[in-house]
Amino acid sequence: MKKAGLFIKKVWKFMLLFLLLFLTFSYAMFQGGFVSWFLFYSFLPFALYCVALTFYPLGDFHVTRVFSKMEYNSGEPLKVTVTIKRSKMFPLFYLLIEDQLNKALSIVPQEKGVKALLFPGFKKELSYEYIVKELPRGEHFFHTFTVKTGDPLGLFEKERDFSSEGKIIVYPPYTEMLYRPFENQYDQGLTASRERVQRDTSMTVGVREYRPGDRFSWINWKATAKRNEFMTKEFEQRQSHDVFVVMDCMADRRFETVVSFTTSLLRAILKRGAQAGLLTNSNEKASFPIMGGERHLHQLFYQLAKIEAKSNTPLDKVLAMDGSFVQQTVSIMLVTANLTKSLIEKSSFLGQRKGTITLFLIKEKMELPTDGERSLMAISAARGVRVVLVHEGDFTAAFSEVAR
Repeated sequence: MKKAGLFIKKVWKFMLLFLLLFLTFSYAMFQGGFVSWFLFYSFLPFALYCVALTFYPLGDFHVTRVFSKMEYNSGEPLKVTVTIKRSKMFPLFYLLIEDQLNKALSIVPQEKGVKALLFPGFKKELSYEYIVKELPRGEHFFHTFTVKTGDPLGLFEKERDFSSEGKIIVYPPYTEMLYRPFENQYDQGLTASRERVQRDTSMTVGVREYRPGDRFSWINWKATAKRNEFMTKEFEQRQSHDVFVVMDCMADRRFETVVSFTTSLLRAILKRGAQAGLLTNSNEKASFPIMGGERHLHQLFYQLAKIEAKSNTPLDKVLAMDGSFVQQTVSIMLVTANLTKSLIEKSSFLGQRKGTITLFLIKEKMELPTDGERSLMAISAARGVRVVLVHEGDFTAAFSEVAR
């Protein structure tokens, strides 16, 4: 249907062009004189150019984009260089080109617009740049360019979409935080160690297969030679510093703050030398085992970069359905913007079987908890679930509150 409409429009413009040409010729024939013939011969080049432009193939174009880099942090500017090449030297009066951005990028302020008006003439290669000022978190895909050209009179226009795939990843913002493991699971009571987290390697209790994140010094060379695969010493751990983080992915106006705090939390844990895992339940569930190292941190950052608030399952039901995500006794940290009685009950039950539970309740700047939330915080303390209030822009206070 659309093609039929375009064909009819094209035929109509041809008819209009020949009508104008006929009228100017008729006027010159009947009127005579210099002015009338000058008018006809002045219009004739435009008419011929329109006919030639109709048969000029826009498929001759090759459009590419080049990014300054592929990975960004939230808030950084994006600079893109667009290059248009063609093989034929047909004169073009103008060229209007636009990069079709996704919805998330199209609403961001632009220093240089993604749409550019170029005057190529006979040039075979042209380029322009555009800058998106502040990149939002996410995995952003680029697919097509729209190219338009036409004649000076505006009678004929040609338009075509060109496929040019591209992708950038924008990691969520994070805040430098001091992670302090506060729960001693071997001896009774709370501790707030300021030392870098270390495993107790004084007693070897066995060997196991090598896992990414294990230190080189932990390799048992005798067992490795016997089994012909890397084996790691298993140590008795007087205190578990392993942390498993569960992030709430329900739609909420504070979701970006939830993502930012989760990113800051995981980075602080892993940078301190501890090991961490992550569970998210957006449009699809993603679970990362408890590990350490830069590679693991990069995997977690990538997951948090592309995560969306598309979960239809409240966090308490996620804990009920996926309570087996942690096999050993660890510190479990929940990050959410919604505190409910059911969540406290499920957290308390999980804590009795798996380890200590800390729930970080995310709030906007200067936002105070409601009376209902204050009541639930008192109930959670009685049930062994620690609730820590975290405000946007003040993430560093999270662990100072925990240690008190």
